[in-house]
Amino acid sequence: MTSFCAAAPVAHGPHPRETRHDHLSPPRADRGSGRSLHLPGLPEATAADHAGQFTDLATTAAREQMSYLGFLAELLMAECDDRDRRRSERRIKAASFPRQKSLREFDFDANPNVDPAMIHTLATGDWVCKGMPLCLIGDSGTGKSHLLIALGTEAAMAGFRVKYTLAAKLVNELVEAADEKVLTKTIARYGRVDLLCIDELGYMELDRHGAELLFQVLTEREETNSVAIASNESFSGWTKTFTEPRLCAAIVDRLTYGGNIIETGTESYRLAQTRARAEAAARQTAAG
Repeated sequence: MTSFCAAAPVAHGPHPRETRHDHLSPPRADRGSGRSLHLPGLPEATAADHAGQFTDLATTAAREQMSYLGFLAELLMAECDDRDRRRSERRIKAASFPRQKSLREFDFDANPNVDPAMIHTLATGDWVCKGMPLCLIGDSGTGKSHLLIALGTEAAMAGFRVKYTLAAKLVNELVEAADEKVLTKTIARYGRVDLLCIDELGYMELDRHGAELLFQVLTEREETNSVAIASNESFSGWTKTFTEPRLCAAIVDRLTYGGNIIETGTESYRLAQTRARAEAAARQTAAG
């Protein structure tokens, strides 16, 4: 993301009665990072909100005998970086993830079915730029929801608008919107985000009406904005969720055409980790 920070006014030379300072002396550096910072285009409370950071910058500027313009440039860069960070935080919050998950936390050694290279390629967000779908298929405890949230978080940090929802919750919202005559508005709202993450698709059977409403959301986003789903059912088992065969085939087509399919396997590494901890505790008890 690009942040825009207004440039400071250019000084045209020292006042005749003032002493010219080529570098930032420690007293002036302290005042430069003080209780209020007035820079065009920046909020007045900036220095008060980040006093510690700017004090550190002022100390560094004094130690390195940085010029006034150099110190000002450092302040502006720090403010722009902070604005980018706060924008990322707002996008992550707006995505409504149920919990924090990161790719650094994912145990690739515990799940050899998942290719680290593919996941890190997806983390660049290129597939979101192209409006491509992503399907994460696997049994419970194999890491598909972890990867869904982590990749969604990476997309939000990269500047994309992301929304996370459970499949059943989304369908219920669409049914209510249809009853309240606001379905078009609701579908458009879900169509505007760059990446829609749908978790737990396949856990519950959907009636024909609910499946048709979900199909409308997918159609709204087709080949323009990305959809990422996590499901515990292989595609052959989706007829349990979408009981009308032709509609099921159309939904599978929408979610797979030109996209990536990652199978996380059938062995729960969460269960394996729980068993390993229990066995370690038992051994420790026996040894004690």
